[in-house]
Amino acid sequence: MSRTPDARARDTQTKQIQENITNVEKHFGDLCQLFAAYVRKTARLRDKADLLVKEVSLYADTETPNLKLGLKNFADQLAQIQDYRQAEVERLEVKVIEPLKAYGNIVKTKREDMKQTQTARNREAKQMQQLERMRQRNPSDRQIISQKAESELQRATMEATRTTRQLEETIDDFEKQKIRDIKKIFGEFVAVEMAFHAKALEIYTTAYQHIQNVDEEGDLEVFRNSLHPPDYQSRLEIVRANSKLSLNRTGTSMSKSGTMQSRTSSRQRKRDDEEDDEEEEDDEDDLEEVTDDEH
Repeated sequence: MSRTPDARARDTQTKQIQENITNVEKHFGDLCQLFAAYVRKTARLRDKADLLVKEVSLYADTETPNLKLGLKNFADQLAQIQDYRQAEVERLEVKVIEPLKAYGNIVKTKREDMKQTQTARNREAKQMQQLERMRQRNPSDRQIISQKAESELQRATMEATRTTRQLEETIDDFEKQKIRDIKKIFGEFVAVEMAFHAKALEIYTTAYQHIQNVDEEGDLEVFRNSLHPPDYQSRLEIVRANSKLSLNRTGTSMSKSGTMQSRTSSRQRKRDDEEDDEEEEDDEDDLEEVTDDEH
């Protein structure tokens, strides 16, 4: 005896529901794994950024004052972003991953409902087969047997119809909830990401300003001064002072020497004039002696 058109329609319906549940189970599982990997990557990025903050801070301690301040402020802003990234990770776990993971149990429950419905339908099919065999074996008692078997078949068919109706209602609720959950989960994902990136953009802007406001000329002056420490400057000033004093002394000495030379020259000229006068007097005396001898 072939199955009734209603039974075949229920079988087709059940197959479609089974495919739908399997499809949700597969893709929700894949989405859950990928979102979880996304969150893990975000957490690792947070950890790497924490290391970067530490290194920038250590480097800042070795730099000139203005650059040090700029780097310290930059590191503080970057650390603040990682606090928001941690909040992003926690929210994604709660609002995205957990709801997707919950579909593992939801799908399991729907499969149990499918199993109950399938059991009722199998019972109906079994009753139909039994009725057919009884009719073939006892043609003389066909009427009595048929009434009893048909009564059992009727009960089995009613049970199969009832469970099928329940399955339809359950799977309808499942489909409705699935659509709502998808909208909510993906909406929460976007909201969490937008909140993080909006705040990160604000903080990154501040971090950029801190770096750009570093006083280059001020730090260059500090660096140049560091090449000539204070004791070096003091020695340099002493050398300059001594050089100036030495020059002044040299000038004074040369002035005195010139004066002395001038005085010596005057005295020498005076002595020469006196010697010339003496020579003239001697010549005059000699001339007078010669004149006296002639007379």
